[in-house]
Amino acid sequence: MALARVVTFDGVSKDRMQEMQKEMEGGPPPEGFPQSEVIVLHDADAEKSLAVVIFDNEEDYKKGDEILGAMPAGDTPGQRTSVSKYDVAVRMKS
Repeated sequence: MALARVVTFDGVSKDRMQEMQKEMEGGPPPEGFPQSEVIVLHDADAEKSLAVVIFDNEEDYKKGDEILGAMPAGDTPGQRTSVSKYDVAVRMKS
């Protein structure tokens, strides 16, 4: 079963989100990072962001969580306020 690492951030300006988008789209993932799907939501008015990283299995989740948790604060969109783990119950594209 797929697992999601869901992280909330405060203090994420529109400019910072644009920087993060360029960095994420223009560069490789961190070394050793397992294959995943990333969805980042942003509320520019509230300066809040929600990052959802979906991993295929528990082993990939653990490896990805370790790598992401060790990232320097300057590499994140804003101030990390929570990190949660969820089972991916439904996943659809239409």
